[in-house]
Amino acid sequence: HASFALADAGIETVMLNCNPETVSTDYDTSDRLYFEPLTLEDALNVIEAEQAAGDLLGVIVSLGGQTPLKLSGALPKGLVLGTSPESIDLAEDRERWNALCARLEIPQPAGGTATTVEQAHAIAERVGYPVLMRPSYVLGGRAMEIVYDDESLRTAMEHLAHFGSLGKEGGLSAERPVLVDRFLEDATEVDVDAIRDQAGEVIIGGVMEHVEEAGVHSGDSACAIPPYSLSPDTIAVIEAHTRAIATELEVVGLINVQYAVKANQVFVIEANPRASRTVPFVAKATGVPLVKIAARVMVGATLAELRAEGLLHDPAPAGYVAVKEAVLPFNRFPDADSVLGPEMRSTGEVMGIDTTFGLAFAKSQLAAGERLPTHGCVFMSLADRDKKVGTDAARQFVEAGFTIAATAGTADALEAAGVPVATRVAKVGEATGTDAVELISSGQVDLVVNSPRGRGARADGAHIRAAAAVHGIPCLTTAAAGWAAASGILDRAAHEVRVRTIQEFHAGLDNDRPELPL
Repeated sequence: HASFALADAGIETVMLNCNPETVSTDYDTSDRLYFEPLTLEDALNVIEAEQAAGDLLGVIVSLGGQTPLKLSGALPKGLVLGTSPESIDLAEDRERWNALCARLEIPQPAGGTATTVEQAHAIAERVGYPVLMRPSYVLGGRAMEIVYDDESLRTAMEHLAHFGSLGKEGGLSAERPVLVDRFLEDATEVDVDAIRDQAGEVIIGGVMEHVEEAGVHSGDSACAIPPYSLSPDTIAVIEAHTRAIATELEVVGLINVQYAVKANQVFVIEANPRASRTVPFVAKATGVPLVKIAARVMVGATLAELRAEGLLHDPAPAGYVAVKEAVLPFNRFPDADSVLGPEMRSTGEVMGIDTTFGLAFAKSQLAAGERLPTHGCVFMSLADRDKKVGTDAARQFVEAGFTIAATAGTADALEAAGVPVATRVAKVGEATGTDAVELISSGQVDLVVNSPRGRGARADGAHIRAAAAVHGIPCLTTAAAGWAAASGILDRAAHEVRVRTIQEFHAGLDNDRPELPL
C-alpha cells in the first residue's frame, strides 16, 4: 500500500525484503526489489547502490516490524523518513519513556529495568507479583513471561540472558536490560493506531478493545472496533493520551499505543512509533487507507493536504462491529498447549463484521476455523480471578440452552451465583468420579472454557486442553473469550446471519441491496 501510494504521488519505490512468502507473489509491487537479508551491511549496500543510481529521497523503516527499527539508528543521518531514530529510541529507553509519561501525567504499571536476578527480584518485591518480564526490542512477544514467584523469576532471568541476540551479544547489559513490570490481572487491554503529520495534527485510526485480558499477546487476542464495553469517557481519555504521546515523541507517520484499563483507570503499557499488525484490520474496518496516508505523511504531505486530495476521509458511518481474530495452529499440533500468553502463537488473522458484537465474533470464529456449537454441554474450569466473568458467560450459555459441567471450585462459584451446574467433574487424576479428560474423551463435551493461572493451574489444565485438541473440541483459554463465545451463540440464535460486502458496511447499512444468508 505504501508503494502504491508513493507511486501515485510520482515517487519511485525500492523494497528491501528477504521474506519469500511476501515477494514471491508481490515482487512487482515496487519499482525495484532487493531480495536481501535485513542486516545493517546489506541495507547500507542497497543505499549505496541507489544513491549511485540517482537521488535517494530517504528510507522508510516504520512499516516493516521491529528489525528495521533496530537498524534505523545506524543508517546515514537524515535518510530515515518519518519518525526520527531518536524518537524511536526514546520509546524503547525505559528511563526516558518513564520520564515522558511522568511529564504527560499518564499512569503506567509500576516497574523497572534489570540486568541481574538481584535487580529483578528487588523490582518484584517493590511492585508485587505477578510481574511481566520481557527483553527490549522484541517482536511477537518472544521470551516474554508472566511470573508469580521468586523461583519463576530466577528461571525467567536465566532464560532471557541467553535469548536470541541477547545471548549472541554477551547477555544482558545496560543497553539491553530486561523490563520488569507489575502485571495488571483482570485488566482490559486496548490498542490504538494513530497518524501524526509534521504540522502536528493527529488522527486516531481506531481504538480496539481486546477480548482476552491484558497478558495475552495482541497478535493472539481477538479485538473489536468500536470498543464493546469501554465507556465514552474512558475512550476519550485513551484518545487524548495517544495524541499527547504522539506529539511528545514527535511522530511523523504511524504510531501504535497499548493500554490496560482496570477499574476505569487507564494505564499506558508501551508505544511503538511504527505500523502495527492491527493497521490492516483498522483500515478494513473503518474504510480509511491508513498505510497510504502514513506513507504520504512520511514524505512530507500534511493530513490537511491529503484531506483536500480526498485520500483522507472520515471513517465509515457507525452501525456495525468488526472483530479481528487470530488463526492459531493448535489443530495441527495437538500436543502443543493451547493456552494463550504474552508470547505470540498465531499464524494468521481473520475478520468478522456484523451489526452486533456477538454476530461479528461468531463470524470471526467461523473464519478462523472454530465453529461454535449451537447446543450441548460446556465444560468450565476457571481460575479464581476469572470466576466473575466466567459466571456471566455460564449464565449466557444456560440461556442459550446449554448444560454446564464444571470442576468443584468453579461449580461452587456458579451455583452460588444462581447458575445451574448439571455435572460436577473430578480433578484430573482423582480416584473417584469422572474427570474432565474422561468426560471430553467420551464425547459428552461440546465446548471447553479453561482459564489457567500460574504454574500449578496451568499444569493441571494442560491435560484438559490437550484432550480437547485431540478430540477436536473448541477450547477457549480465557473467561473473556468464553463470554464472547456465549454472546456470539446467543446473537446467532436470535438473528439470521447474513453476508454483506465490506463496501456495503462502509456505505452505511440503510440500503435496499439484497443480503445473502450465510
